[in-house]
Amino acid sequence: MNTLFSEPLKVVNCGLSSFADNLQLAGGEVLNLAWQPPALGDVEAGLALARLLRHPLVEQANQRAFEAYLAAQPVLVDVMGAAEAIPALAQSRRILHSGPPIAWQDMCGPVQGAIVGAILFEGWADNAAAAQRLAAEGGVDLEPCHHYQCVGPMAGIISPSMNLFVVQNKTNGERAFCNFNEGLGKVLRFGANSEEVLQRLRWMKQELAPALKAALRELGGLELKPLMAQALHMGDEIHNRNAAATGLFLKRVIPALLATGLPLDHLQRVVAFMAGNDHFFLNLSMAACKSMLDAAANVPFSSMVTVMARNGVNFGIRLSGTGDQWFQAKANPVQGLFFPGYGVDDAAADLGDSAITETAGVGGFAMASSPAIVKFVGGTPADAIGHSRRMQSITLGGNPAFTLPSLNFAPTAAGIDARKVVDRGILPVINTGIAHKQAGIGQIGAGITTAPMPCFVEAIRALAAQVEQFPGNAS
Repeated sequence: MNTLFSEPLKVVNCGLSSFADNLQLAGGEVLNLAWQPPALGDVEAGLALARLLRHPLVEQANQRAFEAYLAAQPVLVDVMGAAEAIPALAQSRRILHSGPPIAWQDMCGPVQGAIVGAILFEGWADNAAAAQRLAAEGGVDLEPCHHYQCVGPMAGIISPSMNLFVVQNKTNGERAFCNFNEGLGKVLRFGANSEEVLQRLRWMKQELAPALKAALRELGGLELKPLMAQALHMGDEIHNRNAAATGLFLKRVIPALLATGLPLDHLQRVVAFMAGNDHFFLNLSMAACKSMLDAAANVPFSSMVTVMARNGVNFGIRLSGTGDQWFQAKANPVQGLFFPGYGVDDAAADLGDSAITETAGVGGFAMASSPAIVKFVGGTPADAIGHSRRMQSITLGGNPAFTLPSLNFAPTAAGIDARKVVDRGILPVINTGIAHKQAGIGQIGAGITTAPMPCFVEAIRALAAQVEQFPGNAS
């Protein structure tokens, strides 16, 4: 003992950081571990987690869910009107929004503004004030996109007269849908609803959608997984950076457009619109990811996360094993870079269905493939690599279809395991745009955020209750 204290001290401190400070003042070399109890210190949730770890029912279910996700082959097969693709939209005045369910009066500014724009686009009201009254008085059914196999970026708005990309999983025949990307500036997804915005939506319906539908007939469908994999090798992470993916998409679709026989001026407007928007592929990436994750959904007892989505107020997740149940918590703010003249006080909370990309193992999980993204969201290339490495600690495995050159072509971490999130205290990372909290101002920056831990704690509670009710359960 005397010998121990006569030598230089090297201490690992696990607990209050003040203990480490005192040891350092005494001349010791200290490594301070930022440790906290799992499940936010909730004893009952911690016990529920303990019962689920290495549970045979959960392990077997996770293997089935993850294999179904890996086997999915999303193909862009068509462009359809929303009311045709989703019959429920034709049965009543219904508008779909991003994130988990939320009432009109609780919505953030951009989502309310976008709903007003959709009501005007549909012709259900003559002006913005009337449209707002219609929504506030319950004259429109408002539901999440995810309830209808859809995803939409930012406000996520889908109304009956809009057009959707139709992505079909060749493995099981099921379909997923996403709206079209409008470009940057004053756009519906950020809550803008001026005549300029409505005119663009009308043009997309009248010219863009028919042209793409005709091009897809010429192509016979477009496989999205190989295109996404190639884009990852060209500097995209397929959430906030889609420059390569959009270019690859145009390379395939322009020859098909030329073969349609449409008037040249029509084709020129369509190509100019897509080529002028590096984010055009984002919505296709989201639909592809939705398709892959829907394949893994509804596997009883699985702890694999199949949805992460935000509505600008709350963040919600779904697990494969708990079906359509949402687990929600207050959405985290986004830490990042703001455009000149804007700051944290101007920003809405985390918003949009685009976190489906991270849920599927790309986006923030694949930042190692996109060092240039840090100029947009903040940080350094080393941070981007660190994010991709850290996500390996909370996932069921890797997706060999999506590899990261900077990590020696390691597969992207995929299949978020809610058990590991709660047990290890590591939250899924998301890179995202930042919307102004007022409708119509638009994007004011981009950055990094995480899913909130309470979502996962509640999901673990629900999954444990389900496992314990199973006949013959052996914990």
